[in-house]
Amino acid sequence: MIARIWHGMTRGEDFEEYTAFLRERAIPDYKGTAGFIRLTFLRSLKENRGHFTLITFWENLETIKNFAGEDFEKAKYYPEDTRYLLEFEEKVSHYELFAEE
Repeated sequence: MIARIWHGMTRGEDFEEYTAFLRERAIPDYKGTAGFIRLTFLRSLKENRGHFTLITFWENLETIKNFAGEDFEKAKYYPEDTRYLLEFEEKVSHYELFAEE
């Protein structure tokens, strides 16, 4: 199993609205992708900045390509993200899950 990790940052005033956007738009997109297993979305509000860490779990790298495309290390963004995000990190991180309890 592979974990795919992405980070994004918003203004504090967009914190709740971006959270709602992720629930309504991103989560169904992930869940509708072949090879998707589960997700963990984390958030925190610090110094008037919203930080979002999205951890998704996939069967393997090939199934991540179903979601992200051939360049699977490139971050995937939605058109609506331009309204919320302060920066667009180019890459995501991938880790092999080797233990879980």
